[in-house]
Amino acid sequence: MTGFYAVETRTTRTFQKQIAASSAYNKYIHKGDHSAMNTDELILTSVDADLVQITINRPPANALSGALIAALMSTFARLAEQAFPPGVILTGAGERFFCAGGDINEVSDHGLAISRMRDFHGLLCQLEQYPRPLVCAVRGYAVGAGFEIVLHADYVVSAPQSRFGFPEINHGLLPAAKGMRHAAAILGFRKARSLLSSGILISAENALVAGAIDEIVEDNDVLDKAVTRCRELVAKDPNLYSSIKKALRKGSQMTDAALLEMTLSDLNGYLGDSKSADARSQFLTKNKKAKS
Repeated sequence: MTGFYAVETRTTRTFQKQIAASSAYNKYIHKGDHSAMNTDELILTSVDADLVQITINRPPANALSGALIAALMSTFARLAEQAFPPGVILTGAGERFFCAGGDINEVSDHGLAISRMRDFHGLLCQLEQYPRPLVCAVRGYAVGAGFEIVLHADYVVSAPQSRFGFPEINHGLLPAAKGMRHAAAILGFRKARSLLSSGILISAENALVAGAIDEIVEDNDVLDKAVTRCRELVAKDPNLYSSIKKALRKGSQMTDAALLEMTLSDLNGYLGDSKSADARSQFLTKNKKAKS
């Protein structure tokens, strides 16, 4: 364990140096389709009819400001309201940061800090409730609020050099309580407590072992692989996929009686759905051929 923590502590120090060196924010360049946003810090790109890519574009570290969180909330709300919501690939601009967490410069304004945290809690709820696949493509650091977003994704593709964790305790801050609870649910209580209370950052390899991410590919392949994985998930029956997400989200907080109600309600829904019926029919046909 000593060697593991020594390596991860050096990673944490490297992250702190990179953040300290990135003190001035650049002007933002207009590009992509901004029709769903009011800020150039978020780029919405249509991949195809069923997929969109959302890119956090706030140099130098893609830190989340109150305005950027509001833009993310507005974007996900509009996508979720569509008759057929698309799958979403969420990524960060550049190679060094997926998202370095919340913009610490806004914390000095207590009113703004409270408002931003309230909105960020709302964003995590939106990500959790989004009915279609949400895949994160991570290159570089995904820490603090960035790590919370990753943990709320349905699938995460990472580059080998990416780093993950909760450095807030070393910066006089705390993650959102919802993010901490979700970390415990995904990573296990002890692993979550260790990351939260130490502030260390872990490698992509250790994040994969911990269950924080799903796949590691070469840096240049991260986005393409994320698109592929999202397209595979979008191809699943949308009603069944949405029901799985709902059950995983609500199940731990429901009574057995409420779980039965939800199970029967879902059953009534997909038994009468033509796409689900076709899938069952194909499965039965395949079984009959295999037995004959």
